[in-house]
Amino acid sequence: MRAWSLEGNSQRLDGGAMFGNVPRALWERWLPPDEQHRVPLACRTLLIELDDGRRVLFETGIGAFFDPSLRERYGVVEERHVLLDRLAELGLSDADIDVVVLSHLHFDHAGGLLAAHQPGQPPRLLFPKARFLIGRRHWERAQSPHPRDRASFIPELNALLQASGRLELVDLGPANDLANESPVPAHHPLLGEAVGFYESNGHTPGLMLSEVGGLVFCADLIPGKPWVHLPVTMGYDRHPELLIDEKRRLLEAGLTRGTRLYFTHDPEIAVGALQRDAKGKFSTHSELAALSGDPLPIH
Repeated sequence: MRAWSLEGNSQRLDGGAMFGNVPRALWERWLPPDEQHRVPLACRTLLIELDDGRRVLFETGIGAFFDPSLRERYGVVEERHVLLDRLAELGLSDADIDVVVLSHLHFDHAGGLLAAHQPGQPPRLLFPKARFLIGRRHWERAQSPHPRDRASFIPELNALLQASGRLELVDLGPANDLANESPVPAHHPLLGEAVGFYESNGHTPGLMLSEVGGLVFCADLIPGKPWVHLPVTMGYDRHPELLIDEKRRLLEAGLTRGTRLYFTHDPEIAVGALQRDAKGKFSTHSELAALSGDPLPIH
């Protein structure tokens, strides 16, 4: 298998929201804010070419589906659909993707499924041949979101995914839940043993983490390097204490097995190897800014 990190549209969001109860004196050293107190964030995706030649895309970033006013509100930097540009640089288009795996359906992870905004035109689903994998529990959440996170979902997206006839739900149970002290990965017939899935509920109910070729696609459980430290969570997380427990289990298992972390939102680092110091603090080393067709596992 080979792997590429693909940058999508970037964002700037409020630093206080991104770092929850971490004092500004600390987080501004990790990610310096702009004059509006916003920190830079990537919306990074992962492209895997399986041994059988199929191309699997993990998430699609935020994309460019917002109208100009909402693009400004949510700090989306570029007007164009950057992920499509990155695919084109590899000689690919959205039509060349066979499977799209979605950790969850918040707009900064799934908005890239949609074409760029055009005035007067309804949202249009891209990736015409891909099958879309989503955890069942999160799909149900997206169908009826809580008022606290309703604005994080794209109202039209669910119907478009259903209408495609290519939506497949992944059933995750207690054995795959990171609330379990010894979680084991689930698998889906479409991808077989190549990709394992875990369920996390700290950020949003039913978030689906993926592990492929020694890489753990961390999604919003661990958005980037600063969040590897156990106490650091986001203000957007539904259940911060649960998330910390889930993160601990994931990191302890990853340290034992030598897995590497893949970050979606870190503005500089795509991949990091795990380490833990004498005081028990987790961090990363041997970081990589990008993957460019690297064979998996990465050494």
